Amino acid sequence: MVKRDCAHAQLRYSRRMDPLIAKAREAALKAYAPYSGFSVGCAIESSDGRIVTGANMENACYRLGLCAEQSALTIAQHEFGLENVVRIAVAGGDGSGNALAGDMVCTPCGGCRQAILEAAHLSDSDIEILAANGDGSKVERLHIHNLIPHGFGPANLKDADG
Repeated sequence: MVKRDCAHAQLRYSRRMDPLIAKAREAALKAYAPYSGFSVGCAIESSDGRIVTGANMENACYRLGLCAEQSALTIAQHEFGLENVVRIAVAGGDGSGNALAGDMVCTPCGGCRQAILEAAHLSDSDIEILAANGDGSKVERLHIHNLIPHGFGPANLKDADG
């Protein structure tokens, strides 16, 4: 295994794929991405080992599209609660074939980082994010507080009326 260490991430090349990444890659194949052609899948693991998945869903009215992470977080809330999220895997690339393909590591967008941060605040943990390329051969191990270090969360609302 080759690793690249930096302040916020480790890039790993491995022949043995983390099962959570495999689930995210499978989920990406269920994406509805006729406009961008970029399929994203997300798998979320709970503190007791349960896993839920989601995929991006585009819309002709572009702003109505839904990211894979938002899709999976909604299911996670229904299945086991956001406060029980411990790890998230995201994989993206060309999902037009029988397997997800692509060389670029896919990380959560800014809006999804904010949504993941909400779960981190609820669980009082620094959720690990595995960001993978399409074929799963490259993985960056990230943590949400490094991706959005000064994020806005529930604690920021303590001074609100009501």
